[in-house]
Parts: sequence; structure tokens; C-alpha cells
Amino acid sequence: MPDTALMPIPGATDPVPVARPALVDGVTPRADGRIDLIGLARPRIAELFAAAGMDARAARLRARQVYHWLYHRGVTDFAAMTDIAKPMRPWLAERFAIGRPEVVEAQHSADGTRKWLLRTADGHDYEMVFIPDADRGTLCVSSQVGCTLNCRFCHTGTMALVRNLTPGEIVGQVMLARDSLGEWPHQAAPRVPHDEHGEEDGDGAEDDGPAYTADGRLLTNIVMMGMGEPLYNFDHVRDALKLVMDGDGLALSKRRITLSTSGVVPMMARCGEEIGVNLAVSLHAVTKQVRDEIVPLNRKYGIDELLAACAAYPGASNARRITFEYVMLKGRNDSDADARELVRLLRAHNLPAKVNLIPFNPWPGAPYECSSPERIRRFSEIVFAGGISAPIRTPRGRDIDAACGQLRTSAAKASRAERDRAQPVAP
Repeated sequence: MPDTALMPIPGATDPVPVARPALVDGVTPRADGRIDLIGLARPRIAELFAAAGMDARAARLRARQVYHWLYHRGVTDFAAMTDIAKPMRPWLAERFAIGRPEVVEAQHSADGTRKWLLRTADGHDYEMVFIPDADRGTLCVSSQVGCTLNCRFCHTGTMALVRNLTPGEIVGQVMLARDSLGEWPHQAAPRVPHDEHGEEDGDGAEDDGPAYTADGRLLTNIVMMGMGEPLYNFDHVRDALKLVMDGDGLALSKRRITLSTSGVVPMMARCGEEIGVNLAVSLHAVTKQVRDEIVPLNRKYGIDELLAACAAYPGASNARRITFEYVMLKGRNDSDADARELVRLLRAHNLPAKVNLIPFNPWPGAPYECSSPERIRRFSEIVFAGGISAPIRTPRGRDIDAACGQLRTSAAKASRAERDRAQPVAP
């Protein structure tokens, strides 16, 4: 593994120096020296193929074929790419790799929620969560190992920030979830057009046969709400989500993707312009004093500045409302007055808004308690009466620490043998 270098990542008030892998144009480093293609766009794959010795025309053709197999079909072995000549497949395998995050541990909740503890090639752990519902399946994706924001209600915030995840490590979570759910299409290999001499024509269009759509998939939505602050890893998150949204790639509509931020105001407009996904904002309080305590980033970007940036978010409308996340903390942010002030703030900024009320999910040593069910219902009624939707989110995955605010890698506390013994025995 290449040595790591220090990089500054903005924190609540000052940049925090953390280690990162020595990246080359966003390529996830590997100890064996091969280049991991996951996380790379088709033009970049073509460049790498040309640099490895292919002529430019062949590199473009092979890149199109390989890209299709990687992102549309989910193959993990060049030998499975049946429309590529057999002698070419070992040539590719010798120089390139098709990565997936290493799964350290997979847990299933009693309510159907799944959580994976994953490990990077340089030995850092992070988590992702899949939440199935009757009409959708949502994957909660991490953008960083750890977090720098120290939000007091969030268990992830008690971790030190280790580094940003690469585009491959981000999109790899989506691909791993599809692997686990069995959601890659299985159909005949695409037909590659040939010229009049019988050679593969790199300038023609592929015939993919029957179209593969999202209908019937278990994984229908993605939320960038896992470990880390996505807007502090903007470039890598953007590049990963472009692969997810690419119609020739993972082909998930941007309307089914939500990015959650604690309020990194300077990056919000870029998020709307360059990614264009739905926006969720971790608000959690309506006064400076309380939000400064719960979300320390508020000391840098205050509530009014944050809401003004929300009002200016590209694409926001009544059809694409901004979601405000509001964790319910007993005696801190859950009064009738807080609910009325929330309505006033959102209406004052003329925001197309929805408020998700999140019962606080406890974790060891947490400084807060959850508001009572009666208090949460009353808060919701007041916000609804103000003309703003305020559904109460049902906690999911609490029994495996997979609920909102509970993600924190703790596998280091258990040995590999202990984790193996904890796994259920197959019948």
C-alpha cells in the first residue's frame, strides 16, 4: 500500500489534518500495483487502457465494453466479459482490478435492516446500511471514515476523522449491496458491431438486447447519510454519484438519491449544480444556543445563513422539497415553542420543506435522552398545523446499532475469532 500523506479537511471551525491514501486521479490504491477500475468514468478507463499499451481506438472500444460489464452487469472478473476476446481478458486482469469493499461483518436486524462493516485496502473500517420498506429499499452510504463535525447526538461524531473515501470506495458500497441483494441483470452479452472486414467497430452503437430497468429492484434509493459529511468530500462524492446516475452505468435516477449535510453552506450550491440530487439538512434545533451545542458547525454557518442557502438550492421546488432532519431530544429541542419557531423559520425563508422527526437513537455514553412518544406527536401536530409535512420516522435497525446516529465502527473491540463465532451457523 502506498504511503499516506496528510491532507487538510475542514472541521467545525478549523481544518483538521488527516491521513489519506496517495491517490492518482481518484484511483483507489492497491497493494498489488494493479489499477482498480471501480470508481472510474468511461473516459478515464479509456485513458488508462491507452497508457497500458492499447491504441486509442481499441482503448475506447474496450473501455465501453468493460464499463458496461462493471457498472451495468456487476461482474467482478474479466473472464466473465464474454464479448472481449479471450487473449485480452488475462491481459486486462494482469494490469487492472475490479474492486469491492472487504466485508468484515454483516448483521441482520429483526426488522429486516442490514448493516455491513467494511474495510478499506489500507485497513480502515466504515459502515453501510440497507433499510427495506414495502415500497422501496434505501441504502445508507458513507462518505468518510469517521467524521470531523462532532455533532453531540451522533455516535459517529465521537470518532476521529481518518480520511475521505475514494470514489471507488463510495460507489463500491452500492455495488456490494447489489451483489448481496442479487440485483444485477442476467442476459446475453451485448452485440459489438463489426465493420466490413469483420473487425470489431469501436464507433458503432451496442445492441444491449432487452432493456434492464429499476422495476422490481429491492434497492431503489440511496441516501448519503452514513459516516462522514459528504460535502467535505465533495469531489469524490460527486464522481461516485455520477456513476450511480449514469444511464449506461448503475442507472439510478437523481430523484432517488438524497445527500444529507450538516450545513456546509459554501458547498451547497455546487451540490445542486454539479450533482443535482435531493438535499437533506441536519437542522435539529431552531435557536443558536441549542444548535451550537448539538451541531457545532452552526458556530461557523448559522441558522439564517443555512436556510438562505437552502432557499437558493438549485432545483428546490414544491415537487422537490428540501428535507430537514430533526432529532428529538428530551428537554433540549422538543417544546411547543420550538415547533412553532421551526414553522416560522421555514415560512420566513419561503422554503419548500419537509421535516423528518427522528426519535433519538441511544448509544453508550450518549448525553441525551429521547423525547417521549407523546411529546414527539405533539411536536409533529404543531408543524403539520403550520402547513409543513412533519412525519415521525420509525427507528430501524436499533438492535444492531444501524439506526440514524448510531453508526460507529467498533469491530476493533472484538477479535476475528470472536466475530466468526458470533456469525449464525448455516442450516
